[in-house]
Amino acid sequence: MRLEIAVQDVPGAHLAAAHGADRVELCCALQLGGLTPSQGLLNSVREAEPALPVHALIRPRPGCYVYDAAALALMVAEIKAMDDGGAAGVVIGALTPEDTIDYAVVETLVAAAGRMDVTFHRAVDHLSLDDAVAAVPRLADLGVVRILSSGGAERAGQGLAQLQAMHEAANGRLAVMAGGGVEIADFATFHAAGLRDVHLSAKRIVNQLPPAPLTDSARAEDHSYFATDEAVVELAAGTVAALV
Repeated sequence: MRLEIAVQDVPGAHLAAAHGADRVELCCALQLGGLTPSQGLLNSVREAEPALPVHALIRPRPGCYVYDAAALALMVAEIKAMDDGGAAGVVIGALTPEDTIDYAVVETLVAAAGRMDVTFHRAVDHLSLDDAVAAVPRLADLGVVRILSSGGAERAGQGLAQLQAMHEAANGRLAVMAGGGVEIADFATFHAAGLRDVHLSAKRIVNQLPPAPLTDSARAEDHSYFATDEAVVELAAGTVAALV
């Protein structure tokens, strides 16, 4: 079983590499669900962990996955920047206003990715079971090699039936990776269902309050941020290793 950790900084990449993660999904702003990382962040992670495969999230803003021409052009430019920076893959997704997969946008993004692996992210979880299953071979036809999904559920462990149906629809042409509210206790269940990839952010909340007395402005700010939790990464990696 292969383990992917979502990270947003060099310390997170160090922890993922130290405990044997197979790759990282690199992003910024995990508290917003993750956004495209900067070229500087990608360069820093690549310099710090040159042997660690980095898959960069391509998501130019929070909110819906419906993108206009300007956003699409930006995403293409971001993909090319990630390629130039040595990313091994990109993580993309796009929907129509009707909440179906925008295959034309996906085709453009896959073409921009060139040599890099392409993962379709959890935008797929907006689809019904039948639509998600039908999307699998179409995404494979376009060159997507992996779909990240919770099976349409809040927690991937609750979406097992849909994940398994998507895995069967893939017929070995792409991998279905369980992700979204993943609990390490679910790994064995995913493995038994035939899934061989799992994704988690393994995060903890850090709340760094400035010293008192606080100004009204400082008091109104959110001083918390997400950081990679070494204990969670270590436990996840050990659980995955036991399932090989």
